[in-house]
Parts: sequence; C-alpha cells; structure tokens
Amino acid sequence: MKKTMTLILAGLMLICGTGDIQAQTEDRIVAVVNNDVITLYELNRMVSAYVDRIAQSSRKEDREKITAEARTVIMSRMVDDMLVEQEAKKSGIVVKEDDVMGSLNDMLTRRRMKLDDLKAALLKEGSTFEAYKEEMRGHLMKMRLATKEVRSKISVSDEEIGNYYSKNRDIYEGKEAVRLQQILLALPKDADEETRDKLRAEAETILGKLKSGESFGLMAARFSQGPAAQTGGDLGFVEKGTLLPVVDEAAFKLKENELSPVIESAIGFHILKITDRRGKGIKSLAVVREEIKEEITNEKMEKKLQDWIQELRKKSYVDVRL
Repeated sequence: MKKTMTLILAGLMLICGTGDIQAQTEDRIVAVVNNDVITLYELNRMVSAYVDRIAQSSRKEDREKITAEARTVIMSRMVDDMLVEQEAKKSGIVVKEDDVMGSLNDMLTRRRMKLDDLKAALLKEGSTFEAYKEEMRGHLMKMRLATKEVRSKISVSDEEIGNYYSKNRDIYEGKEAVRLQQILLALPKDADEETRDKLRAEAETILGKLKSGESFGLMAARFSQGPAAQTGGDLGFVEKGTLLPVVDEAAFKLKENELSPVIESAIGFHILKITDRRGKGIKSLAVVREEIKEEITNEKMEKKLQDWIQELRKKSYVDVRL
C-alpha cells in the first residue's frame, strides 16, 4: 500500500517541527486508513516535535505522561487528516503553490509581519518554512472540502450577526487614536513659581504665533523639548489612555487641525494639534456585516466539518495499531 505523508490541520500548525530526527531502527505500520497507512516513524516524528517543544516547561517526571497523551491525540489527528486528504482527492480538490502563497501573504499582511520574521519565528519553534507551507496547504484543502460538503447547510441570522458585533466591538471599531503634533516646554526639576510663570508666558507667546499662521512643524523644531521635535513634533498615532491624563483629555477633545490652549502637566507646558483621527466608530455594523457573517459561517463550518469527519470515520476502514 502506498505511504502518504500526513497533512496536519490548522490546530497543529506550529507543533510540527521538522528538525533532524534519527530514523527508527525498526519501523512498522501503526494505522491503516482505507488504502493508506501511517508508520511508526511518521508518528514518532510528530510526537517528538511536540514533546521537544514543551520539555523545557515541564518537569522531567511528567515527560512520559505528556508523551503518552500526545501520542494518542496526534494519532487521532493524523487519521482525521488522512481521511480529509483522501476525500479531497476524490472530490478533485487541488491546492496549488500559488494558492498557498496567496493565503500566506494575506496572513502576513493581517499580522503586519514580514516573511523573514515568520521564518525566524518558525526556526525558533523548531520548524521550517516548507513545513509551515504544507500545514497551510492542508488547512486550505480542509476548508475547500468544508465549503463543498457543509457550507450550503449553514445559515447565519441577523441576531447572530448583531450579537457577534456587540461582543467584538473593539475589533471592528478599534481603539480611538489621534495623530498628534506637540510642542513641549519642559519644566526643570524643582522649578520655582517664577520659573513656571516665565515658561508659561513663553508657551502662550508660541501659541499666539501659531494662531497667527506660523507653521506648527517649524515652531516645534525651534522651541519644543519633547519627542520628535526635529520632525515637527509629530508623535504619530497615539491611542486614548496612553498620554498623561491632562494631555490625553485635551487631545481627544480637539477637532482635526485645531490648536489646543497651553496645557500644564507635571513635566511642563504642552501645545497640541490633531492632524488625523481613527478608531472609535470607524466601522459601523452596516459596514462590517458581511465580514462578520463570513466569520460566523467559518466558525460553524469548523464545527460541522468535525461532525462530518466523525461520520466519515464510521464509513471508513480505520485500524489503529498502537
């Protein structure tokens, strides 16, 4: 019978290390799945990768128990994955290299990662980029099979969409943030009242010039003692709640391109300008409705697919020989 390398689905994507493992001196068949087999070497390869990863965080005396539990769970997953692969082939489902790379690039974009960052993370985990691509290929195959077998049986109600939005509002709205320019005149440590008054007067003079049309960026470069002074005092986007309380409160009350009054804090005198806003309320339910519907559909598909796999097991020849 033909030996088939198993495809491990998304749930085991990062436990399948592919480091060099010494070949078993004795190999044997540990499972027959219809016309394919799983060998002891293949199983041990998967189990070793998992156990090696968690060994440092577990006691030595627990390793035997962990290995036994992992062997049982991974064996079951390997059988399921082989059944999925077999059914996908019967259905003519093919996942090409372009499909894998397209999905991979989408994932990197969502996570704001570079390909080199992913490869470095995989290396640290004891895996490889090629192994990761195979796991993704298996996941795509599973999802295409799920679309064919169970998606047509799934419905999503308006109530479900509304409840999902309410529970995950921060995902779709995001944290409120503003793009902030700042001019800061820092107070010397242990400054007396005279020094404080003099510094405030200087800040008020600068504010007056800004209101008269002077460039905020140039004034920041000339007078500010705060971060990013030489780049116009542009602090980029800052989320609500991350600034000094008195500064935070003032910043998030400003309209775009509006100047703040002189604000006194524990560290000095601030003049603020907001150049852009994002976050709070940026995505309404109407805007993200289809996105949420797709998310709920995928969650239901995952569950229904597992039920479908269990039914597939009952109709298949599966002989586990551990």
